[in-house]
Amino acid sequence: MNFKEIPIGPLIEKEVAERGIEFSRICNFMKCTELEIKKMYNATSIETENLLKWSKLLEYDFFRLYSQHLILYAPPIPDKRTENKKGKKVTLPQFRKNIYTKEVINFILKQIQSGEMSKIEVIEHYKIPKTTLYKWICKYKDEEKQI
Repeated sequence: MNFKEIPIGPLIEKEVAERGIEFSRICNFMKCTELEIKKMYNATSIETENLLKWSKLLEYDFFRLYSQHLILYAPPIPDKRTENKKGKKVTLPQFRKNIYTKEVINFILKQIQSGEMSKIEVIEHYKIPKTTLYKWICKYKDEEKQI
C-alpha cells in the first residue's frame, strides 16, 4: 500500500465488498441514504465521525492509514513536546512518532529490496535509526526463511 496518497472512499468500498455487507445494513448503521454511501465511496476524504463509523462497522482501523502517513512523511517532532512556544503546557496527548507497524516495516523493506531506495536513503528520508533498520532487515529475513 502506498501511504503517501490514501484513496479512503475506494478503500472503504473495497472492504465492504470483501465483507459482503448489505446496503440496507450500512444505511441503517450510518444513518444515511444509499446515494450518500456511494458519494463516500468516491470521496478522497471523509469526515472523522463517518470514518469512525466505518471503522466500527467494518472492524478495521482506517485512521491507522493516516497515522502511517504521518510516521512516514511528517517532519520530525522537536524534543520539547510538553510545552508550546509560550512555555505553556500542551493539553493534547502526545504520541511517539517512532512506533512502526508491521505494514510500515514491510513497506520500507520492500523499497530497499526492490532497489527503489538504498538503506542510507531510507535512513535519511524516514529518519529511522540505522540500528533499527538493520534489526528489521535481520529479523524479517529470518521470518522469510521459516515460511
